[in-house]
Amino acid sequence: MTSTDHSSLNQRTPPDKEIVEIANYVHEYQINSEEAINTARLCLMDSIGCGLLALKFPECTKMLGPVVPGTIVPNGSRVPGTDYVLDPITAAFNIGTIIRWLDYNDTWLAAEWGHPSDNLGAILAVADFMSRNYVSKGKSPLTVKDVLEAMIKAHEIQGIMALENAFNKKGLDHVILVKLASTAVSSLLFGATKEQTINAISNVWVDLGPLRTYRHAPNTGSRKSWAAGDASARGVFLALQALRGEMGYNSALTAPKWGFYDRIWDGEKFRFQRSYGTYVMENILFKVSFPAEFHAQTAVEAAIQLHPFVKDRLEEIDRIEITTHEAAIRIISKTGPLFNPADRDHCLQYMIAIGLIFGNLTEEDYEEERAKDPRIDALREKMVVKENPQYTKDYHDPNKRAIPNAIQVFFKDGTSTEKVEVYYPIGHKKRRKEAIPLLEQKFVKNASTRFPKEKVEKLVELFRNPEKLYNMPINEFMDLLTINVLTF
Repeated sequence: MTSTDHSSLNQRTPPDKEIVEIANYVHEYQINSEEAINTARLCLMDSIGCGLLALKFPECTKMLGPVVPGTIVPNGSRVPGTDYVLDPITAAFNIGTIIRWLDYNDTWLAAEWGHPSDNLGAILAVADFMSRNYVSKGKSPLTVKDVLEAMIKAHEIQGIMALENAFNKKGLDHVILVKLASTAVSSLLFGATKEQTINAISNVWVDLGPLRTYRHAPNTGSRKSWAAGDASARGVFLALQALRGEMGYNSALTAPKWGFYDRIWDGEKFRFQRSYGTYVMENILFKVSFPAEFHAQTAVEAAIQLHPFVKDRLEEIDRIEITTHEAAIRIISKTGPLFNPADRDHCLQYMIAIGLIFGNLTEEDYEEERAKDPRIDALREKMVVKENPQYTKDYHDPNKRAIPNAIQVFFKDGTSTEKVEVYYPIGHKKRRKEAIPLLEQKFVKNASTRFPKEKVEKLVELFRNPEKLYNMPINEFMDLLTINVLTF
């Protein structure tokens, strides 16, 4: 035997421990954190509101509905704000897409970033589908509490993986972690065995994920708004295949030469800062006041604070100094023309300009009508962006998880504003009490774009009553969110 290439040795190994640990967590971990459950309740309310608001936009709604128009699936999954009744894979795409469309749902920032509530596409679709089928067979349905616990686990899987592992630096989009978490929790909700869950998860790493190019210049585009829906739907598909008996790939990560680690991760292994529990949901970041990419949330807060001092002196501005952290520079600092709403909502300078000029930022500010205002690009050209190393350090500090930004405006006459610094956005855990009533107001505003006042009030009252909400069958909860779009 002359070859030492171990990749040719056809010997099966036990499942990779990184895969097994996720399966063990999903099947065995008991949620005992009241803080996590309460936060998940807020997250469910907020995510549904974000999805309802997205239905205002034709670019979003054109993506929705059954593959074959008019199809209605027996005991199918509902899509909030619509009358669609879909298979769980298509429903996961629909729900995940509307939740993510406006970049307004929750956020997790670490070595990798992302939006763990994207997994609600899979969770709600599967839980609703299974519950309707259980009821049709005389069995008890899943409850909203079951959904909240699945949310906590999906948040945890995506978030813990993201703490130390930067898929973005390999050119892979963060939605690979949505697919991972959605696959794991969908398997659980479908009633899979642990072995089936392991098989399903292994296929996630075989799948890989899309490139990030649709999030960055010069290709920034609308795929970034439906990529999470796509990932959550793929997670449902992989879980279903495992339930049908499809095999897994035990060394999908560790196989010599052909495994994920050797082909994609430069021979290194995933790093983990902590074990799976309830940490991510407890520390999740909410987008409370405006739909801005989260690295810019504090920058927009600072810009809005400066608005009264600059709104009447825009032509007198000489330069605008923006101090930020490394991740913001890498992801959303952008010069040159901006071609579409997806381009604009990932431009730090554009969002700051809107805040300085108008004293607010809404989903409409990314549309063409607003973008034509010549003052926006005029201000962008005067902006200088630089990194504060301490900001970057505090961004990665697990005890701080700060997202700092500071802005100072200098005028042509030599005067300047104060330097306004915002370290923690209003959606941060350190500002949770301040955020809760505002999250409720956000939900009312968003839901009112789709539902009449009486239904919105009923939903708000339900979210204020944890005991009633937790015990509600998920199919009944989803029915509350359904409308007949032809008569509304």
